[in-house]
Amino acid sequence: MQSLKPISRLIQKNPVLSPLTTFFPIHLATLVFFGGIGFFLALSLAWLSGEATITNFFRHLGHLQENPPFWISVPEVPHLFYLYLPTIIVIYITQIIIKVSPRPQTWSRNIIVLILLVLSIRYFLWRILSTLNLSTPLDGIFSLGLFFVELMVLVAGFIQFYLLLNIKDRRKEAEQYSHAVIQEQYLPSVDILIPTYNEPAFILRRTIIGCQAIDYKNKEIYLLDDTKRSEIKQLAKELNCNYITRSDNYYAKAGNLNHAIPQAKSDLIAIFDADFIPTTNFLQRTLGFFQNPKIALVQTPQSFYNPDPISRNLGLDQWFIPEEELFYRHVQLLKDGAKSVVCAGTSFVVRRSALKEVGYFTTESISEDYFTGIRLSSRGYELVYLNEKLSAGLAAESISAHVTQRLRWGRGTLQAFFINSNPLTISGLNLRQRLGHLEGLLSWFSVIARLLFFLMPILYAFTNIIPVQATYLEAIYIFLPYYLANFSVYHWLNFRSRTVVVSDVAALISGIPIVITIFQVMFQPFQKGFKVTPKGISRSRYIYNWQLALPLIILWLATVISTGIYLKKISQMSIDGQLGLFWSIQNLISITIALFALLDLPKPDHNEWFPLKYSVEIIQGEQTFYGFTKTISEAGTEIIINDLPIQEENILISFIDENLKLSGKVTQTQAFDNSWTISVKFQSLTLQQERKLIELLFCQAGRWKVKATPGELKSLWLMMGSVIQMSKMLLLKCLKNKWMFDSKIKI
Repeated sequence: MQSLKPISRLIQKNPVLSPLTTFFPIHLATLVFFGGIGFFLALSLAWLSGEATITNFFRHLGHLQENPPFWISVPEVPHLFYLYLPTIIVIYITQIIIKVSPRPQTWSRNIIVLILLVLSIRYFLWRILSTLNLSTPLDGIFSLGLFFVELMVLVAGFIQFYLLLNIKDRRKEAEQYSHAVIQEQYLPSVDILIPTYNEPAFILRRTIIGCQAIDYKNKEIYLLDDTKRSEIKQLAKELNCNYITRSDNYYAKAGNLNHAIPQAKSDLIAIFDADFIPTTNFLQRTLGFFQNPKIALVQTPQSFYNPDPISRNLGLDQWFIPEEELFYRHVQLLKDGAKSVVCAGTSFVVRRSALKEVGYFTTESISEDYFTGIRLSSRGYELVYLNEKLSAGLAAESISAHVTQRLRWGRGTLQAFFINSNPLTISGLNLRQRLGHLEGLLSWFSVIARLLFFLMPILYAFTNIIPVQATYLEAIYIFLPYYLANFSVYHWLNFRSRTVVVSDVAALISGIPIVITIFQVMFQPFQKGFKVTPKGISRSRYIYNWQLALPLIILWLATVISTGIYLKKISQMSIDGQLGLFWSIQNLISITIALFALLDLPKPDHNEWFPLKYSVEIIQGEQTFYGFTKTISEAGTEIIINDLPIQEENILISFIDENLKLSGKVTQTQAFDNSWTISVKFQSLTLQQERKLIELLFCQAGRWKVKATPGELKSLWLMMGSVIQMSKMLLLKCLKNKWMFDSKIKI
């Protein structure tokens, strides 16, 4: 695995330092990361020991904190109400803008960004000039530590504000480009590659059939089996799909793709993960962009046809959408405007000649997709992002798989600091592109900040260490408008894909493993290889993820105790204590929800059931009934009819508008008011019928709709209601002793 020249080579001649390289190479990024931590610890120890120079320096700095500039101080007002005016005005303006422009437009987004930018700068100046508590070494160490991690979050926020000013939406552009494809004026040859490693055959079957159903003639489909399974080879033969395997598994997915690409000869290459099923118009909407010779890659969103495990476990999958939607509905739009689009590994099309120019997919990192995109950009090619749901795949089906997947993403992204394709140093990128990639790198380190935010009220409650020095009036005048403005527009800015409370819960679940992974990567970046997310999971019992839960349980207990300490002192509580109490209660709610979300619910059926309504004709002997489907899957359907219940088990179902007839067996009949619901299991499907059914379920153009999540208050209400309901269920299950425990996560 290639990497930047390690610093160890520069110190090999040093008789004192060279023995270190015998055990591990010292990379620049490693040195900077741990050197920064070491410097802070050394400075802290010197301060705690009373070292004169350090102590005098911080004493002088503390004096400056106690005498901030007049323009950052709270003005003298005749009534407290006037200090609330900045908050009232800001919230009033932002809510009017959101009301007038329910979906962010250029003008509305720019106004909101300007407001947030001004408030953030105001908050930052206040924090650095007035709030650092340097009265004692211990207070000062924690105060500076909190400030520096918060500064990292603020920097990432400033970059996002900058990128928000130039968001791109390619849908109109795609509409113009697609005419040439639809009218067959532009028909480049396309190889569709499906890399697979241990995914079940039934998942691959959907994907192959979906790729074959794409409405485009000049295409060839290849199944790339990295496990040399006989049943997969037979599947490819049955479905008339090209089959490629190799003798080894070097470089995982990247190696698999690089082995296959020279064997295919088309102009363009489309890649789908084993579980991703394209819609019939996928190529019609994407290929047109390649009429522009500067465009090397077109990325589309990763959409999912099943709920993510967090919302599913909480019983809120009808309300919340998978966590990835935030990235594809918000972050990728920012990156497209900065020409720093992230190649996401599936559901994209790439120009063969451009890919060949950069040596095909990079093997430097386990995130071969991301860094291949960076290399294409460095050669002057454009990567574009088309924000249309043109495919759908399987979201992680358990909490353990969910966290495993994120650890792989984090590990692969952070390997940027150790490879030649580092977006911060590679030649050929402009400043805006580098900022786009820097924001993505900082987002992983911001997890550290999030966890520290959960620890701070506990620290204050148990030790009386005050990391933030502020008065009640300052909190009202400066902090409150900054906090509430960001809180109130977050859901709107990300196109209603995520709320703060949901993000906090998700961050808690994977936060500690991610922090551990960050330290592992910075010390040994290539210690662990590519780990495939398990797909096609089924389980008949409840599974609790104790390994993930244990640190959260400790955090929850500490937060409960700290909340009790605050409540005990509430009568004589200072502003610090009041903020600590509010902070502690907020954290307690989030941790409680996260603990309940770690309970994986049973999933006995690996098929996904969709609430799709199709008019059907039911033939039973000489009788005919009419109704419509309530839910449908590859295995069966539920049908609502108004006539008398069907008497026989075996029936024929004709989808009236879809040219599809399926035989089935009635397994259950239920009466509801003036109608009946019958459950039907499909039987003996031919390959042609199976193809038509999969196309019906997964492949129709416009099949996957954009869904909005509830706002902040409703999200919190729904999650708290879910916790109450789950508490009742847990009590009953515990009494019946029907549990299976899981600790599969290996950090």
